[in-house]
Amino acid sequence: MSAVEIRIPDIGTDEKVDVVEVLVAAGESVEVDAGLITLESDKASMDVPSTHAGVVEKVIVRVGDKVGKGDLIAVLEKGESPPLSNAPQESDRVVSEPKAKLTPPSEESAALSEPATGKKTSASEPAPESPPEAAAEPEPSQDSADPSTAAEGQPPSSESPPESDGEVSDRAASAGAASNGGGEGGGLSPLSAAPSPSSKTSHYADVLVLGSGPGGYTAAFRAADLGQKVVLVERYPTLGGVCLNVGCIPSKAYLHVARVIEEAADLGAHGVTFGEPKLDLDQLRAWKDQIVGRLTGGLATMATQRQVRVITGTGRFTSPHTLEATGAEGSHDIQFDHAIIAVGSRGVEIPGIPYDDPRVMDSTGALTLPEVPEKLLIVGGGIIGLEMACVYGALGSQITVVELLDGLIPGCDRDLVKPFERRLKKRYKAKIHVKTKVLEIESGDDGLTAFMEGKRAPESELFDRALVSVGRRPNSDRVDIEATGVRVDERGFIEVDSQLRTSVRHIFAIGDIVPGPMLAHKASHEGKVAAEAIAGEKSHFDARVIPSVAYTDPEIAWVGLTETDAEKDGTAYEVGSFPWAASGRAIGMGRTEGLTKILFDPTTRRVLGAGVVGPNAGDLISELALAIEMDCEASDLGLTVHPHPTLSETVAFASEVFEGTVTDLYLKKKR
Repeated sequence: MSAVEIRIPDIGTDEKVDVVEVLVAAGESVEVDAGLITLESDKASMDVPSTHAGVVEKVIVRVGDKVGKGDLIAVLEKGESPPLSNAPQESDRVVSEPKAKLTPPSEESAALSEPATGKKTSASEPAPESPPEAAAEPEPSQDSADPSTAAEGQPPSSESPPESDGEVSDRAASAGAASNGGGEGGGLSPLSAAPSPSSKTSHYADVLVLGSGPGGYTAAFRAADLGQKVVLVERYPTLGGVCLNVGCIPSKAYLHVARVIEEAADLGAHGVTFGEPKLDLDQLRAWKDQIVGRLTGGLATMATQRQVRVITGTGRFTSPHTLEATGAEGSHDIQFDHAIIAVGSRGVEIPGIPYDDPRVMDSTGALTLPEVPEKLLIVGGGIIGLEMACVYGALGSQITVVELLDGLIPGCDRDLVKPFERRLKKRYKAKIHVKTKVLEIESGDDGLTAFMEGKRAPESELFDRALVSVGRRPNSDRVDIEATGVRVDERGFIEVDSQLRTSVRHIFAIGDIVPGPMLAHKASHEGKVAAEAIAGEKSHFDARVIPSVAYTDPEIAWVGLTETDAEKDGTAYEVGSFPWAASGRAIGMGRTEGLTKILFDPTTRRVLGAGVVGPNAGDLISELALAIEMDCEASDLGLTVHPHPTLSETVAFASEVFEGTVTDLYLKKKR
């Protein structure tokens, strides 16, 4: 038996702080990372954990004492069993950084060693069509405008970490994984335990993050940067969720290819003629996979650099402070002080569709690019379906789009959608049926027969393939959330406050599973807020507006108040609109179909909303989002010197149209 002194680690301040609670007494046994005392500063409460397992010989401090870095707080008698080889030795004098405290009730802690009867631990759940469900995705996860237009899909899954015999302690596995080497774009593997399939490993986390999409990995990395001990649970072998694996990123790669094909064809009218494109689908898919691999590998590297432990498995809550992650490499029990739920959403299925027919695709299937069908039916006129229409149309498919509502991209102003709709019909000879319902799709040897109901739609038509993208639903029902007591509304969304805190104070939720647009950029901002709130910072998600972008050709982007909503709500507004037919840059590009419009408050002259349609509209909308956030007036935009000739000038010109000072158009005087 040998004595070990436990001292106060670096707590982020040179000032002495108060001891508000002593959690152990002489004679008690403690495990590694067990809390010994609770400190309180003006910023946060925190536990000082034990660096060794053993029996408390003496407690040096009392409630009311003031302590600082290096002060002795307790003496332990170490057990006779030697520590694991990778665990800190007595000579190391290493103590984990104390974290914001939320001590689990004793009955919840007990769940780690003795699971409750009836706890769901099955790992045999069938793989979903649209991923990161139980513990994979965030949020969004998507780059779509609303739940009906978000991408769906499933990250690739095949790899399993190398196995090792016996249990591996959380601390030992962490220390060993941190020494791994690697090359650019993913040579480093994220920290993760690798027990044999029959073993069960226990872990402790200050912050558990469930799901590794844009919101989840942002939350995990920010929490780690703030000194928290983070465990990130992801169902699939690669980080990034739907967005990086089977959504935003691969779709934009294919859209870039489609745009180059279209631009090359357009140059024929100006004296530069290229031959017909020759498609090598295997090489095209490999290029897309390389892009995805570079990004997901980068996330793995950053997880390692930040000492974020990544556990691959399906996560399900077993209590308000515990979660079980089950995967091919074994089962993991995780005890946490705080949790951030970022499990995203999945595609909605509608009746009458033979989803078991491989010719019926969701967006994930479409992004695998199995072939270029002669005739492609797209069910759903939202952003993702229309982006795929651009991809497959450019590659040679004849496109038919069926939308139940009265227009494409519901929620977007019609004057922004029309230029895209005209180009879709002209370029790809696309058929567009709005106010039309697909009643049934029937599988046959010669193809898929779609039966439709609508004024101008045929009763039936034969297609080679069909892409179904009609909406998404949150994955809150896939993680046994009832075990936490977190409140969920009737649509499956988790209720949160401005700090993304749920009805259970130590549990946070972000991304597609909370109200608001299902957008990757919304989720990532929410992830930062949640991590900062856990660390005791006064961080709130108070974005006034969130921009939406359809990466179609032409692109469509909007932010803030739309004319459609203003007229519905009776909101007073005036519009400054500038046609790209008067833009020198747009004329030089041969893309004069675009438009930039801004909605202003007629009294204050401040920007209320904006919309852009045309190439690179998604890059232009950020200036207008900032204008709304900063309460800019029309003159602020108009008097900002924009470079010439650029498409960004159209923002200033639209403001000048409203002000009545524009010189690049001739308009009758307003005043």
